[in-house]
Amino acid sequence: MIQRSLLKDYAGSLLDPGFWIYATWLELVSKYRRSRLGIVWAFVPPLLYSFGVGWFFSLLQNVSPLEFIPHLGVGYVVFRLITSSLSDATVTMSGHSSYILDGRTRLTDYVLRVVAKSIFYFVTSLPIIVLALALSPRFEWVGLLTVVPALLVVLLNVGWMCVVVSVIGARFQDVQELTGSFLMFSFLFTPIIWTSANVPADSLRGVIARANPLFHFVELVRAPLLGEPMELLTFQYLACFMVIGWSVAYFVYKRYARYVPIWL
Repeated sequence: MIQRSLLKDYAGSLLDPGFWIYATWLELVSKYRRSRLGIVWAFVPPLLYSFGVGWFFSLLQNVSPLEFIPHLGVGYVVFRLITSSLSDATVTMSGHSSYILDGRTRLTDYVLRVVAKSIFYFVTSLPIIVLALALSPRFEWVGLLTVVPALLVVLLNVGWMCVVVSVIGARFQDVQELTGSFLMFSFLFTPIIWTSANVPADSLRGVIARANPLFHFVELVRAPLLGEPMELLTFQYLACFMVIGWSVAYFVYKRYARYVPIWL
């Protein structure tokens, strides 16, 4: 069997994006074309979650809605970008088994398809997040300079995580349930409906929360936008997470990607 190279396959997918971009576009068009409101439905979840749930939890915590809504909104869309990619990646190989068995074994095409879909929903959320930030008294314009680099770090980590769960998911169907349960549980340990200031880093709760990588992904994007201090631990954690993660993904892909057609 031919060994696959993760970096080579990713480069090939990015240089020849026709398959995964068209497949993503076709899936989205098919999903919304029969609906009366069409693409408008893509705006509903972030709108309801940011302004509806954000307003409700701001009252529970006795915080100004104009301060808490952008906090929750930005956290939610970053969290959804990561978790939806990982959740879909667990079944992307089985979902494209006909293509793989037909000889299209550059598996990164299927990984990028689920990431592209998550990016689409992230982009549709931006008008709502921009509105929430514009209304916030804590919004820092200088934070806009860090958004693109922060999102790039997030996507680079999503890239290796999706590779690992997709290859393992092709072998073990239980990975989908395990990943879904883990992501649902991780929501409670991610500062979305609560703030990191409520769990100091030197407390037991703070240590547990900061062991969650989603904690640091959300903070990396959101903190500069809302003028919140960034912890040095976040930079150290994400740097190690990316280096170790890509090393693991490279090994998993090189060692096991060639067996995916057999597992399917």
